Amino acid sequence: MEIRQLRYFVTVAETRHFGQAAERLHMAQSPLSQAIRQLEAQVGATLFNRTTRRVDLTPAGEAFLRDALRILDSVEAARERVQRIGDGHSGLLRVGCTGLAAYKQLPQLARIAARELPGLILRYVPDLLTPAQEEALAEDRIDLAVLRPPLRRPGLASRPVARERLTLAVPARHRLAGDEPVGLHELRDEDFVVYGARDSVVDAAVTQACLGAGFLPRRTHEVAETSVMLTLVAAGLGVALLPESALALRVDGVRYVPIAPGRSGAPDADGEAPHVDLALAWRADEVNPALARLVEVLEANGFVPPEPPAVPYPDRVPAHPGEAR
Repeated sequence: MEIRQLRYFVTVAETRHFGQAAERLHMAQSPLSQAIRQLEAQVGATLFNRTTRRVDLTPAGEAFLRDALRILDSVEAARERVQRIGDGHSGLLRVGCTGLAAYKQLPQLARIAARELPGLILRYVPDLLTPAQEEALAEDRIDLAVLRPPLRRPGLASRPVARERLTLAVPARHRLAGDEPVGLHELRDEDFVVYGARDSVVDAAVTQACLGAGFLPRRTHEVAETSVMLTLVAAGLGVALLPESALALRVDGVRYVPIAPGRSGAPDADGEAPHVDLALAWRADEVNPALARLVEVLEANGFVPPEPPAVPYPDRVPAHPGEAR
């Protein structure tokens, strides 16, 4: 039994006329009648009572029509599902993210995906530092990572998401717990609560920022999670520098203070205050259309900045500075 036979049968059942059914199916009446007879032989029952004036369903035909309609509906639904998966509108993506991104960027990503791609299922794997996310991508345990560049593993593609300034977390009764921005040089004699994980991008940025202000931070406590870091700050055991997405975390006994740009704030070479970046990353050879579609809608909704246009290479590089261009 073939799908086309079911379609022929349903069309004849709807029109109750072989000639009209053949016209609707864009075929001749003779092969249509032959196909229905073959179908009846296959199911072992007469499906139509044929007279010179009309065609009626037999009781067996009435029962078979219900089943045929259900089968054709299932086939159409399967076709639509496959098509939606093929064009990236549905499927499953496993998304890893850093701990702080789970409080700010991940909810934004989830809202956009739910609104624009309702058939797409996202499964989240939170609280992964960048090295762990790169490893998870390489081992095909996640499909998309929200992490902090630079990337160290080959074979990964990425798009920038945001640039976050570092902010200062201090105990509520600390001398710097006010509304005025603080210069990094003012932290020279403070105890620091820092991320202790090897290859932590944030930890490296904090160390580099402090060195730019003329001192090496005194690493009194090392932690693995931001929640523990803020708990130790609230207890008065040190201060912490962390990305401004931490402002979404309100902990009793902790005050957030902005870092002053300029010389005392240790800006980098391009004049910006200390910061860390956030990016999306995935396997460069990934072929899942849902991933490409998600990145596309994230860009269309402003979550990912547009890619800059490619800069064309010159046809020829001058042999020496004095040669005409």
